[in-house]
Amino acid sequence: MPLPISFLSDFGHDDEFVGVVHGVIARIAPDVLVIDIGHDFPRGDVQTASLALLRSVQYLPEGIALAVVDPGVGTDRLAIAARTPWGVFVGPDNGVLAPAVAMVGGADLIVSIEAAEFRLPVHGATFDGRDVFAPAAAVLASAEAEITDLGPSVDPGQVVPMMIPLVEEDAFGAIQGEVLWVDHFGNAQTNATPDDLSSIGLESGSEVSVIIAGAEQRLPWVDTYADSQPGDALLHVDSYGQIAVAVRDGRADETFGLGVRTSVTFRKPVDDDELHIVAADDD
Repeated sequence: MPLPISFLSDFGHDDEFVGVVHGVIARIAPDVLVIDIGHDFPRGDVQTASLALLRSVQYLPEGIALAVVDPGVGTDRLAIAARTPWGVFVGPDNGVLAPAVAMVGGADLIVSIEAAEFRLPVHGATFDGRDVFAPAAAVLASAEAEITDLGPSVDPGQVVPMMIPLVEEDAFGAIQGEVLWVDHFGNAQTNATPDDLSSIGLESGSEVSVIIAGAEQRLPWVDTYADSQPGDALLHVDSYGQIAVAVRDGRADETFGLGVRTSVTFRKPVDDDELHIVAADDD
């Protein structure tokens, strides 16, 4: 039975690119199911796409993951396939596969996709999603080829990693993080977790001082949107277990000017009376 292919790209839907990749897969392996994870990720934004694949892979059926966000297409970056306990990940060697591969247990074999019989014969070198990655994914999904047929093995130490930004606790007991993702509804997922906030004495139900790009807000940490009033800003644990900034019935990205990589700091609120006491002690 053929394996499904889960497909992610930054191709968008204004052009024919997504459909063409589907078509290449269908011509090679017409019985293979293709699941579209998403195709409107920012052009060339490898980190955003890699985090989307990371969020998604735990909910996808085992099989082939095809991720094509490839600003280095046409250069000497490798086209790779990585075998894992979940299945095989296919895409450019630029870090887009790395977090998801690690999530499912790591790769026991990585190969460079070089075999001519599994590439489309073309003159250009700007659409490897169609010409290299789609055929490789299709023959793997249909068992027309093994991963070892695609090309020579690659030293895992030479594969490009993806460094996901980690939070830091500063000398004043604040958690410094950043926005990883803004979803369709304007909710901003950060790289902070509930454990990170708990480590500085915050918990669900707390009021949290949130500094966004230098401006301080006091937001309640709630369990659900229904715990706040329409139009209220809030913090909550999102569906992937991260702390997110949201506005009930609104958009946090527009309200606070949030975007991917915007700095966000969390700390316990300090009352004016406490500030006066600290100032007096300093004197």
